Amino acid sequence: MDNQKLVLFIALSLVIMLLFSAWQQENEPAPQPMEIATGAADLPTNVPSRANPSSGPAVAEEISSPAAIGSPENTAKTASVTQQGKSIFVKTDQLNVEINTAGGEISRVALPTYPVALEKPDEPFQLLNNRQPNIFLAQSGLLASSGSAPDHHAIFSAEQNHYELAEGQDQLTVKLLWTGENDVSVVKTFTFHRGSYLIDVDFDVNNAGTQEWKGRSYSQFQRTELARESMFIYTYNGGVVSSSWDPYEKVNLSDMAEWKPEQNYNIGGWIAMLQHYFLGAWIPPKDSANHFYSKSLTDGRYLLGLSGEERSAAPGDSVQFTMRLYTGPKEQHRLNKIDPNLRLTVDYGVLDILAKPIFWVMEKIYSFLGNWGLAIIFVTLLIKLLFYPLSAASYRSMANMRRLSPKLKALKERYGDDRQKMSQAMMDIYKKEKINPLGGCLPILVQIPVFISLYWVLLESVEMRQAPFYLWITDLSQKDPYYVLPLLMGISMFIQQKLNPPPMDPVQQKVMQALPIIFTFFFAFFPSGLVLYWVANNCLSIAQQWHITRRIEAQADNKVK
Repeated sequence: MDNQKLVLFIALSLVIMLLFSAWQQENEPAPQPMEIATGAADLPTNVPSRANPSSGPAVAEEISSPAAIGSPENTAKTASVTQQGKSIFVKTDQLNVEINTAGGEISRVALPTYPVALEKPDEPFQLLNNRQPNIFLAQSGLLASSGSAPDHHAIFSAEQNHYELAEGQDQLTVKLLWTGENDVSVVKTFTFHRGSYLIDVDFDVNNAGTQEWKGRSYSQFQRTELARESMFIYTYNGGVVSSSWDPYEKVNLSDMAEWKPEQNYNIGGWIAMLQHYFLGAWIPPKDSANHFYSKSLTDGRYLLGLSGEERSAAPGDSVQFTMRLYTGPKEQHRLNKIDPNLRLTVDYGVLDILAKPIFWVMEKIYSFLGNWGLAIIFVTLLIKLLFYPLSAASYRSMANMRRLSPKLKALKERYGDDRQKMSQAMMDIYKKEKINPLGGCLPILVQIPVFISLYWVLLESVEMRQAPFYLWITDLSQKDPYYVLPLLMGISMFIQQKLNPPPMDPVQQKVMQALPIIFTFFFAFFPSGLVLYWVANNCLSIAQQWHITRRIEAQADNKVK
């Protein structure tokens, strides 16, 4: 009976989790329409400087307002220029990009190799967007403590409005020019690469004046809150900061008003904004000193950014600032090459240590079979084989309990409500039959982390997106359009119950009988890849449990004879 209680506990826990997720969906505020306001509010503030990062920790010079790092008059003049800038369109084999000459802001990025839906193969998925309600912008600029500099509101000029990566061309360069006061000019260069989602963003400051120029670069994301894809599925949508003290620190949008980095400075690291399957990330040079910051703006936008160390250019000299921007899918091999910690954006949670090898095995199987659905089935089979000894112990315990069910039922009728005598009589039977009623609990508990890890692998891996299986299953990341797999899952769950010893408690019996129906309803809205896993797992479990139960019952019959 303890096995039944454990299974019931696990099942009810999952139901409660799904109901809580649905409650959150119903009670979270809907995204509000807005107009993008610009000005000093979305500039980095309180940015400390460090003159010599290689010499160790230095005294931070706190800058309390934008006025301290740039001209207030200049800020006022550029407060509403986003709408005034011109659009520059860039097309590569992996990216369709729109750059605004106002600040050189990357205002739109579409991914032509990732259609928005299977039925819309010619419509690329829009990751960065300057249109409501899903605002997601990549901004960068310079802030000067001596002289003038272009922030992400300054107006740049461009040589042309359209750029396209030509056949046989490996990289494409887009240059924007800004000219400021005191003969200071800045060239902002975007470099695109064939077969890559990375964009190199460089600032070349040329000081042709008579005074020293001092300033620093910054990079930031602005975005609004995304509506959840499904009330039954939760994936993280928000900010992430990678630093020397924490390789993967989540910064929820709701926390950005109050969040502060643990330390003032960090060497290298990166910031990112995540959503299901895709991300945007600013990656500074690995040896650069950076300061992280975040804000919650009044019009429903959130801001996460980083600012580099201050550098200078003497009269007649120049200085360069460089960074990289990734806007694309969470493809683990790509991310790992850029920065090993960037792979963590494929968020498998606390069970990453188990999920990573599971995905590796699944990927190897896919390389042979060429079908992610078959890879799911074979990984499920391998996991069942790996845990066969534990599963066998659990099913033997269940089979023995099933064999004793008539005797236990007779005890309940004999002793009625006298729980003490009934418990003693049950223990006597267990002792006589050499059965441990808890024998099936530990094997089940040991396997739970592995199965949860596989769940997250199937949910988080972009490889499942629009991946076909067979017949009517054309996208493993979407629900079964005809609900065949959820029905099969419910039937398999019902068959499993029939192989288990029935609960003695009438209430438990009714709850257990209702679970296949409840789970069929919930799984009807789950991605078909996850439901395929549960169906495969249930079918393998039924085969194993039926075999063990039949063998134990046959042994019991032989003893009687």
